[in-house]
Amino acid sequence: MRIQRFLAGSSVAVFALGIGALLLLSACSINVKKNEEGQEKKVDIDTPLGGIHVDEEADVRDTGLEVYPGAQAKQKDSSGDNKKANVNISGFGFGVKVVALEYVSNDPPQKLVTFYKNQLKKYGDVLECHTSEHSGHVGADFGDKKGDSSLHCDSDSGSGKTIELKVGTKENQHVVAIEPDGAGSTFALVYVRTHGKDDTI
Repeated sequence: MRIQRFLAGSSVAVFALGIGALLLLSACSINVKKNEEGQEKKVDIDTPLGGIHVDEEADVRDTGLEVYPGAQAKQKDSSGDNKKANVNISGFGFGVKVVALEYVSNDPPQKLVTFYKNQLKKYGDVLECHTSEHSGHVGADFGDKKGDSSLHCDSDSGSGKTIELKVGTKENQHVVAIEPDGAGSTFALVYVRTHGKDDTI
C-alpha cells in the first residue's frame, strides 16, 4: 500500500498535471523547506492561475480520525516512498485537498475494521469494500455527471484481502484502507475534499 496510489489513482493526478503545465507557462514563486537531513519536506508553488502545496509532515488530525491504539507510523521504505502527505492543489476555480498517512499495527485486520467502522460512522453510513489491492480511486471525478456523488466499491469488490472503509461523497470523503501484514496489519487513513468554482475547501 502506498500513498502514491491514493494520489495517482484519483483525478488528483490529472488535475495536478494540468496545473503543472500552467506552471511552465506562467510566472510562479517556489518555496522549498528541508528537514535536518536536507530532504524536501514542504513545497509551495504559487502562480497567478493556482498553486500546489505539498507537506510531508501531515497531521493525522486533518483526516478527522484517530490512530488505532498501539499503531506506529509506517517509515519510508528502501525506495524512499514517503508514508504521509498533505497535498493541496488549486486552479481554474477548482481545488482538491488530500491528507494520507500510513501505519502498521500488530493487531489483525478485523480488529481495525471494527475500530474504524465506529470512528467513521460519525460521518455517515460506512461502505465496506474488499479488493485485491487498493485501487487508489478516491476523490471526485471531475467528469462525473452532476448529482452522482455517492461512493461505490470498485468493480473487483468482493475479492481480495484489502478492506476499504469509505464514508461521505466523492467530493468529501474519509477512507480507511486495511491490509493484512503477517500477523498484523498495514493501514492508511485518507481524507479527500474537492471543490468547484462555487465552493471553498
